[in-house]
Amino acid sequence: MFGKRKDSNDGKRMPSATGHVPSVENGPSRPAYVIERYAAYYPMNNRRRGMALIFSHYKFAVQHQNLPAREGNEVDCKRLTETLQMFGFDVHIYRDHKLEEIKAVTRKVSQMDHKDNDCLLVAVLTHGEDGDIVFAHDCAYQFPVIWSQFTADSCPSLAGRPKIFLIQACRGTHLETGVKVQRDGIARYSIPTHADFLFAYATIPGFMAFRNTSDGSWFISELCNEMRDNGHKYDFLTLLTFVAQKVAFEHESVSNHQEFNMRKQMPCIVSMLTRVLLFNSV
Repeated sequence: MFGKRKDSNDGKRMPSATGHVPSVENGPSRPAYVIERYAAYYPMNNRRRGMALIFSHYKFAVQHQNLPAREGNEVDCKRLTETLQMFGFDVHIYRDHKLEEIKAVTRKVSQMDHKDNDCLLVAVLTHGEDGDIVFAHDCAYQFPVIWSQFTADSCPSLAGRPKIFLIQACRGTHLETGVKVQRDGIARYSIPTHADFLFAYATIPGFMAFRNTSDGSWFISELCNEMRDNGHKYDFLTLLTFVAQKVAFEHESVSNHQEFNMRKQMPCIVSMLTRVLLFNSV
């Protein structure tokens, strides 16, 4: 569907705003988010929407690995930045960071006081492999290295607030094929430390994620389109369902290599949310 423009992927197997962490003093350790125990919606009317960290990887220098440049990455980065800013996020972009630099950023952000923020969003645009492995500029690492710093015990001021992670990366080397379908009150209470996380992966475990070299990745493109069109109308999990629908039904890879031609992709959503997440004042 992309004519002669070719689709690439975000794994090793191939056919051939500068980042700055604002200086914020650590806030006091706080109890779990003070909100009615069975409130249906996450409050989205705090003073700030929250921070959005985008780890954008284009080139790599990984020892003993020949990772190709991620052509089309800047399209994703620009589109995602503009969309998140529309929703009030304070966006920070970190381009081609090494692993220790990534850990330094997430460590510093996890130590900030987020009491006036609605939520946190982290996007990782990179290459990936099976087993929850993604790539920094200089090496591979397990994705929990990033998100585990924001659990309720590690980042108390985000306890009870949604923490959204978007991962545009391959999760293996398998290729998805298509099948034709025919139509005939205030309460203090304890919460699990891993509550209120949402992970939106570009693809299911073991499979490749595609990225058009001119138009960017299918997943980020459809996510931004859906947020722009319906972001204040539907809750975020519903939006992600429609994103998965668009990626699954409307996209098919175009490649000169038969193995990579006419392939499909299925996003994967993992939710530990405990309330409805709607980017609006409720």
